[in-house]
Amino acid sequence: MDGNLSLNLHVLVARLDRAADRILRAEHNISYSRFLALTLVGELGVSTQRALADGLGVTEPSVSRMTGVLAAEGLVDVQPDPAGGNRRQLSLTDEGKRLVATLRQEFEEKLAALVADSGVPYAEFAEHTERLLATLDRVERESTK
Repeated sequence: MDGNLSLNLHVLVARLDRAADRILRAEHNISYSRFLALTLVGELGVSTQRALADGLGVTEPSVSRMTGVLAAEGLVDVQPDPAGGNRRQLSLTDEGKRLVATLRQEFEEKLAALVADSGVPYAEFAEHTERLLATLDRVERESTK
C-alpha cells in the first residue's frame, strides 16, 4: 500500500474544519464548533449536555459553557433534567431549528461544490464516507463487547 492515508485523512479533516469555521464565521457569525453543537442537538433531539459532550468529543464543562452562550443567543433551550441531579436537557429553540436548517443546506451545497470541483463524484464520496462511518461504528461496538 503506498501513500500515507492516516496523515492525509488528518490533514483533510483539519483543513475542512478550518475552512468550515472561516465560512460560517464570515457568512453567519457562528463558529463551526457551535454549528456542530446545534446540529447534534437537533439530530439527537432533546438530549443532555453529557450526550452532546460525547458527540463532540469534548468535556462536559466545555459543553456547559457553549450551551450557556447558545441559550443566551436564543438558539438552545437548557432545562434541568426531570430525573434530578446536575444534568441538563437540551433542545433547539425554533430560532435554533431555523438556523441549523439554513446552515446545513448552504454548507452542504458548498461541500458538494468542493467535492465536484475535485473531480470526485459526490454520490460516490458520500456513499464511501457513510460506509467508513458504519464500519467504525461496528468496530467500536464490537470492541466494547
